[in-house]
Amino acid sequence: MERIIFHIDCNKFYASVECLHRPEIRNLPVAVGGSEKSRHGIILTKNEIASKYDLKVGEPLWSARKKCPNLVIIPPNFPLYMRFSKEVRRILTDYTDIIEPFGIDESWIDVSAVAHLYGGAEKLAYIIKERIKAELGITVSVGVSFNKVFAKLGSDYKKPDAVTVITKENFKKIVWPLPANDLLYIGPATYRTLQKHYRYTIGDVANSDLKSLQKWLGKVGIMLHSYANGYDLTPVYKGELLPNIKSISNSTTTPRDLKSFEEVKAVLFVLTESVCRRLREQCFKCSVVKIYLRDKDLATASTQKKLKYPTDITREIFQTACSLFAQNYNFNKPLRSVGIAVTDFSSCDCPVQYDFLIDTKKKMQLEKIDKTVDILKKRYGNFTIQSASLLKTADITNFNPHDDHIIHPVGVLKNKI
Repeated sequence: MERIIFHIDCNKFYASVECLHRPEIRNLPVAVGGSEKSRHGIILTKNEIASKYDLKVGEPLWSARKKCPNLVIIPPNFPLYMRFSKEVRRILTDYTDIIEPFGIDESWIDVSAVAHLYGGAEKLAYIIKERIKAELGITVSVGVSFNKVFAKLGSDYKKPDAVTVITKENFKKIVWPLPANDLLYIGPATYRTLQKHYRYTIGDVANSDLKSLQKWLGKVGIMLHSYANGYDLTPVYKGELLPNIKSISNSTTTPRDLKSFEEVKAVLFVLTESVCRRLREQCFKCSVVKIYLRDKDLATASTQKKLKYPTDITREIFQTACSLFAQNYNFNKPLRSVGIAVTDFSSCDCPVQYDFLIDTKKKMQLEKIDKTVDILKKRYGNFTIQSASLLKTADITNFNPHDDHIIHPVGVLKNKI
């Protein structure tokens, strides 16, 4: 049985939801953007009207206002977007349980076993598209194909509110003339490399010598050659069968530059609390702690440390992060952003053999404190209990990475190459 894969992409998702909830702005150019005060002032998405002004996702808001002086800028409301995302997912489950999220506003679904019940793949795509529009008031574009990569290309090919079918018979006509960076997982760096070797379209990649691609791009070259030729056999993963989580991280760009170790410690503590809380929610312990630093000139650096024993204790991971920072940064330049990641996971249920120098009683006390704090934050909100030390640095630590930094489950690769 030939596979039938859909990629469902909610058009201008954040802006569409905002315009749905605010009738007074529906006929105006609208962008959802971050806080300029917090130095997150970029466009996250915009509606169709704003798109006519050549506004770009990621563009600074000050630049967008120059292009479109009457632009309406709305701060993001992630809980609202998550609610709509779940509603879209609810509709999809009426047709299949093989659903793989690709961000808050996109999903792949495998309808190979059911498409014939609705008159075929294209008819089913229209049924789903029209149902989402009727029930939720937002539009989607649907890519229909025999693999995930081409299904994603299909949903991008025609927007908004459209269905594009890419088959084994027509993919060379539709896909190959497209720019190479339209192919999933080709990011700016990979595209620049391809351009250096005069590979500009997906067809150029498909028809390239495999050894040459491998020489220029390593194993990635082999993968991209396969994708461009329609050989992608990657399954659509059910939500509960998504590839294992490899790391948990949080980072932030602070409202002002950090100029002292005490300020960095305060921000690191907020980030570490979030990461450790998520670690415990997944029933993981980590064995590696990594920190990321970016100075005021946007130069980046990172360093990591392997722990002697796996842990999910906030204080232990925080102390490791602070030690890494103290050993590797001397404040030649103020810092603009800080991040922390943990990886190399083991189950929280796995037994750990400590040596005689470890104070296991103290460990148990710290674990109880963390669990109590987790319960309080979950029940009454993130700011219901905080470290007293953060009172001195409220201007840079009054943020909630656990709830505000939306985590997007994805398949195959985490980000574009």
